[in-house]
Amino acid sequence: MSASPPRPLAISARGPLKGRVTVPGDKSISHRALMFSALAVGESRIEGLLEGEDVLATAAAMRAMGATIARGDDGAWTVSGVGVGGLLQPEGALDMGNSGTSTRLLMGLVASHPITVTFTGDASLSSRPMGRAIEPLAQMGAEITASPGAKGTETLPLMLKGISPAVPITYTLPVASAQVKSAVLLAGLNTPGITRVIEPVPTRDHSERMLRGFGAELTAEDGPEGKIISIRGEAELKPQHIVVPGDPSSAGFWMVAASIVPGSDVTIANVCMNPTRTGLIQALRMMGASIEALAPREVGGEPVADLRVRHAPLKAIEVPPELAPSMIDEYPILFVAASVAEGRTVARGAHELRVKESDRIATMRAALEANGVALEEFEDGLAITGTGGTPIPGGGAAVTRLDHRIAMSMAVAGLAAAAPIAIDDVAPVQTSYPAFFDVLDGLVA
Repeated sequence: MSASPPRPLAISARGPLKGRVTVPGDKSISHRALMFSALAVGESRIEGLLEGEDVLATAAAMRAMGATIARGDDGAWTVSGVGVGGLLQPEGALDMGNSGTSTRLLMGLVASHPITVTFTGDASLSSRPMGRAIEPLAQMGAEITASPGAKGTETLPLMLKGISPAVPITYTLPVASAQVKSAVLLAGLNTPGITRVIEPVPTRDHSERMLRGFGAELTAEDGPEGKIISIRGEAELKPQHIVVPGDPSSAGFWMVAASIVPGSDVTIANVCMNPTRTGLIQALRMMGASIEALAPREVGGEPVADLRVRHAPLKAIEVPPELAPSMIDEYPILFVAASVAEGRTVARGAHELRVKESDRIATMRAALEANGVALEEFEDGLAITGTGGTPIPGGGAAVTRLDHRIAMSMAVAGLAAAAPIAIDDVAPVQTSYPAFFDVLDGLVA
């Protein structure tokens, strides 16, 4: 998957945002919908799939391992699966582009199949540590050869030789990671017996919800060390009709934009309200944001609602560290909200930001600092002194480090800046929200 050429863009304040938007389908759910459908026997239908580059990398990988995947004229996708245990040896390496979710979850799938797969990725993905997924999969019997680094920091390119039958394990997550949890559970799908993951800190539970929907025998119960998630192997997954709700991470950009630009009134339709994903909404409400959940309902096994967000003065808070797992992807845009709040916002407990598409703590610090925001960097977060509602100075450059969320966050910052912010490259936005700038134009028209 070739990298897009750099696309620089200057963003300046353009007045209130008004209107109704529908954000792309949830990225986490979209990845899993393709993978689980490809492991079912029969044809599944997926509506609302996110058609960003990351999810398309997952689709290409599942095709390479035998699934038939096609997009219909109506925008819905159909997937004819190969069954659990039926993955085929791909003819070449799987190019995962920028998608860490695709890589770690597919490592889990491959680990308990008798095939050998080489995973490659772009420069950003190839710098991200894979050791946390390698460790439990190796315990299950997979042979994994990664590019060298200190233990736990091994990177792509990576070759994984799966094993069948694999060995069921009980694995306690050393760090809160839905990707590692899911990788172990997916390896357990084709492993005889019971595979267990112990989760001391709750993380997003899309895998558990969707696996049950596909017919896997999966239980979750509280134990002395945390939640114990158990899956019975040699599962038979049944095809499903899946409706993917709107991505709360994508919705977060419009929540913050509407909150910090005076006169704004935006309704975001069909947003996933899974309790493991609503940390940003909780944090913004603590800061005084006006976010109203309308028409709560359930879509595809996930709670959803329409969110009406109106401009409101924000006040600084100490972000509760326990919110981190439920908003880990939304910290960059929260930092933007803090930049225009009244007082000093402290957001810590987010060590995971150091190993995302970029080091999101250092990258956001540099981008905001270059545009006149006063802040302090910690190992696990930032403290940001806001303007009290007036525009941030702006006028500086923002280096994205090939990170889509940095690009979109700094675009929102530009809407509340006294001088334009020059973003070095907005091409990475294609990985998760291809229509972002078109939607922005519509809201400020």
